[in-house]
Amino acid sequence: MISFDEALRIINSHVLIKEPEIIDIRNAYNRVLAKDVVSDINVPPFNKSAMDGFAIRRQDLRNELTIIETIKAGDLPTKKLQQNECAQIMTGAPLPDGADCVIMVEMTENIGFNKIRFTGTDTKNNISLMAEDIKQGDIVLKKGTLLRPQELAILATSGCSKPLVYRLPKVALLTTGSEIVEPDMIPDKGKIRNSNAYQLIGQLQSIGIEPDYMGIVEDSEEATYRAITDALKKNDVVLMTGGISMGDYDFVPSVLKRAGVNILVHSIAIKPGKPTLFGKKDKAFIFGLPGNPVSSFTTFELFAKPFIQAMSGHPVRTNDMVGTLKNDFKQKHSDRMTWLPVFIDENHEVNMLKYHGSAHIYALCYANALMRIEAGVSEIKAGEKVYVRQI
Repeated sequence: MISFDEALRIINSHVLIKEPEIIDIRNAYNRVLAKDVVSDINVPPFNKSAMDGFAIRRQDLRNELTIIETIKAGDLPTKKLQQNECAQIMTGAPLPDGADCVIMVEMTENIGFNKIRFTGTDTKNNISLMAEDIKQGDIVLKKGTLLRPQELAILATSGCSKPLVYRLPKVALLTTGSEIVEPDMIPDKGKIRNSNAYQLIGQLQSIGIEPDYMGIVEDSEEATYRAITDALKKNDVVLMTGGISMGDYDFVPSVLKRAGVNILVHSIAIKPGKPTLFGKKDKAFIFGLPGNPVSSFTTFELFAKPFIQAMSGHPVRTNDMVGTLKNDFKQKHSDRMTWLPVFIDENHEVNMLKYHGSAHIYALCYANALMRIEAGVSEIKAGEKVYVRQI
């Protein structure tokens, strides 16, 4: 059995970032750039009005002004301003020649047909200057950037409609256990519904992965061997739940060795999730996650999720924070690091939830974080600081 940190180090040391591909900008959300993006234009591409008002020459600010044209966004000015002339202008419209200032419409009054006068004491220029945001040829987004909605806007502004991004890994998902049935079936005595698969499908979809769900594998060595070898041939990562502990029918580790998998991690000093397994065959990887639903959820979040994201080129970032424990915490056994489902409220206080163990899937419905409790800690008092990972 190895420590959490050692398991994480071993797993992360085997990340293979996928090769790049060109995709449409409409499919680029949550992908990672594989090269720098350079703007093909200046932004703004011309001097433009920052508000609705009148474009004027500042030297004429105190004079009566004649409106010579109206410029809407998308239009081009047709006239150059002369002494005591102005142009009515809309936000985003290009400035006419001769103008060096825009006065707000609210700071003017009509004094006759096509005549206005400034009523304020002074005004800013209210002009967005050409290239003040981005210059043509500027690197606007760097390789390795995660594309959120705001970065998609920069792609579009810079003319990058076909960004080069890292490919997403192909991920297969299968569950083991003759006691497992699918959700559309009524379980017979001794059977349970397959909650793990659909929980993991959702967790994968939350990071942009549509998994290949390969169904339930019966508890036999041959069926398990066929399923594993097929999944490893077709995918970059395989996720399995169940069959990895020390029971008589938990023969997945031996089947993996038969399939040529090099088991790098098997047994981590955490709870829940002690029997978590990680292995490699050629350029494919496999995670064996425990069969209890809270265990599979937690170990996916701690190990498989950051690994899969890293393969997609993601900078490895976890939503970790420090909060204040709201309730006293005690545990009888503290020989392993513990991760518990908790709720962080708006005051950053960490609330303990009713939790009956790693099969208590319902507890996760009320949780928005996992609290980390170091090995050897059996008690934490309310008001003490605790480490949590948001989920």
